[in-house]
Amino acid sequence: MESSFSFGVILAILASLIIAANALVVMAVLSLIHKNDGVGLSFTLNLAVADTSLGLAISGLVTDQLSSTARPTQKTLCSLRMAFVTSSAAASVLTVMLIAFDRYLAIKQPLRYYQIMNGLMARACIAGLWLVSYLIGFLPLGVRVFQQTTYKGPCSFFAVFHPRFVLTLSCVGFFPALLLFVFFYCDMLKIASMHSQQIRKTEHAGAPAGAHRPPRTPSDFKAVRTVAVLIGSFTLSWTPFLITSIVQVACQECHLYPVLERYLWLLGVGNSLLNPLIYAYWQKEIRQQFSQMALGMKKGLAAFLLLLSARDGGPQGPRESARHITTISHSELDG
Repeated sequence: MESSFSFGVILAILASLIIAANALVVMAVLSLIHKNDGVGLSFTLNLAVADTSLGLAISGLVTDQLSSTARPTQKTLCSLRMAFVTSSAAASVLTVMLIAFDRYLAIKQPLRYYQIMNGLMARACIAGLWLVSYLIGFLPLGVRVFQQTTYKGPCSFFAVFHPRFVLTLSCVGFFPALLLFVFFYCDMLKIASMHSQQIRKTEHAGAPAGAHRPPRTPSDFKAVRTVAVLIGSFTLSWTPFLITSIVQVACQECHLYPVLERYLWLLGVGNSLLNPLIYAYWQKEIRQQFSQMALGMKKGLAAFLLLLSARDGGPQGPRESARHITTISHSELDG
């Protein structure tokens, strides 16, 4: 019971951090989309929404983990909860794949990129992504071979879903996606190398600056680094869970469920906390939006404190407080 309570506390902390971090990204990206619409921003927004929904989904499991004396959650309700958790995790992983493909396409086809990946195509990709995610998440509810024959609380992933479900997802989805990621990365490195060689040849030939250069900018090739971190984070977070699940299917005598549910599943879910740090923080426009949001909060707090001081009969009157607030605002902007 003490182990279940500790796991519930860890789950509650992880869910809170996932929701808070991704909610900040959602607010920042929405502000940027309002200023300047962009396909890449819509994919980043969808990633943050998927990770936020995952945090909300796993927060529903906290009560069952922390309540030691209450009745365990019914199997049907537990299956629905884990289906929503799986759907949100699938949406997060699929969005990561979509972001990788989007950046690969921007480098592979720079002239046709905006013709191919327009607003309609982006919305269709996101809608199809969520449809596939929910089909994956609710698949065990319609396929008996993916369900556990017996159910014993508390509610957890392998309490209702059989490891065969994870084996199927690994063979059909995860490992092919990983190979696709590696292909994207290698091809992007090849394009980046050819791009650098063309620039050097142009410079050695004494051509004017910018003449006969490929229609790509150095900022485009920052996607190579981003995709590399994307592959690393995605692989390190989910591979241990998936491989251990496959071992559990192959070795029925091995009792690996405690390790799977207490450690490796949390490691995979923790990828939703890394995503806003990796995919959003590295984008310059989102970093600048975070700075503007922080500056706005600082100004609002200063204004509130000064007005509160004036109301309580502080040394400054209301007019002087308002003048002081204006001075702070101008000084912050000048800085």
